[in-house]
Amino acid sequence: MVFKVGLLGLGTVGTGTAKILLDATRRHPLLQTLEIHRVGVRSLDKPRAVDLPEDCLTTDLEAIVTDPDIDIVVEVMGGLEPARSLILEAIEDGKHVVTANKAVISRYGNEIAEAAKKAGVYVLYEAAVCGGIPIIQPLQQALCVNRLETVTGIVNGTTNYILTRMQSEGGDFEPILADAQALGYAEADPTADVDGLDAADKIVILASIAFGGKIRREDVFTEGIRNVSAADVDYAKTLGFVIKLLAIAKRNPPTADQRDTIQLRVHPTLVPLDHPLASVNDVNNAVLVEGDPIGQVMFYGPGAGEGPTASAIVSDIMAIAATLHMESPAEEKLPNPLLSSAYSDYQAISPMEQLESRFYLRLMVQDQPGVIGHLGEIFGNHDLSLESIVQIGLQDNLAELVIVTHGVQEGAFQQAIAALKNSLDVDSIASVLRVLG
Repeated sequence: MVFKVGLLGLGTVGTGTAKILLDATRRHPLLQTLEIHRVGVRSLDKPRAVDLPEDCLTTDLEAIVTDPDIDIVVEVMGGLEPARSLILEAIEDGKHVVTANKAVISRYGNEIAEAAKKAGVYVLYEAAVCGGIPIIQPLQQALCVNRLETVTGIVNGTTNYILTRMQSEGGDFEPILADAQALGYAEADPTADVDGLDAADKIVILASIAFGGKIRREDVFTEGIRNVSAADVDYAKTLGFVIKLLAIAKRNPPTADQRDTIQLRVHPTLVPLDHPLASVNDVNNAVLVEGDPIGQVMFYGPGAGEGPTASAIVSDIMAIAATLHMESPAEEKLPNPLLSSAYSDYQAISPMEQLESRFYLRLMVQDQPGVIGHLGEIFGNHDLSLESIVQIGLQDNLAELVIVTHGVQEGAFQQAIAALKNSLDVDSIASVLRVLG
């Protein structure tokens, strides 16, 4: 079975999506059932980073959403219009939709959901919040058995980058914003990011899923980071906090009439240094979910960019393809390929001695001239390069050394250890540990 995909947009995210769909090598086999049928672009003459047939490209976006051969429409244009109208038109034409458009979903999600329900199609939007971090699907599926109480997120990479720089350098907001714009981390018009509007869009989406109710975008209290000064960041650090722009959705305790209400807010917040969100820096995003009985779980990773966002989009396309796969004629019907295992061969596993690692080595050696040179000779004989060697103690004519190596094959390192144990310069090897990276 082949499912045909229509792409609305071939910018950064659209290009990343096309790259994945065009290259299924070493990815899930379900990708081989997906075919890019048509792609909507603004200009046919613009150079492309992906190789697509010329007759695949069109400037007629409506022709894509009404094409009877297309099964899934992927909207990666951004903006409110014509994205919203095209999504609704695709739904009306009986097509499933995948979108990364948080502005459309946060404002018109209810209208779109009603239209999809009426048409019997799916609209998925994992990429609309936090780029490549899986958060929509876990809230809808893996965590749905919990009584969710709080969803707290650092969901805007631009503001997190600015606040991280202010924290590490002691700089003020305006010059760091200018740097972020020069580096491409902030838009020429940064309003949506620095004033908290982007984060508000995202917390609307997360809260509606977590708490199972419709939410009006205008009900979110929203305050950005323009008024956070270097002095504020410095005072917070002295008090044991970092400042982060948090998007918070929290279920309130039941009132006397048992009315279920929630808090919805976006604002700069002092976060204790030992809090899980305190160490989320630069352009990374994270969402902390708290519920009963699971407790706390945190989702962390890149919140934007071509690759991460495209990853989320294609995962949604595959989820729809898996559903269509199950809805095939009875004689062809197979189990959901995302929920079943079909492994044909065992994976080849590399022997441990062939793996490369850095190593930490603590040993006791004779406290006498020439010992370090002899150790270096042993390491050199086994092509083992040292990153650092430090003497940390002296007792009973023995020196305690701590050595960290550069990357070396496990087999060569173990041979070096055997040689060290046979050396008269070495009294004992107290500890050997592998070093990440």
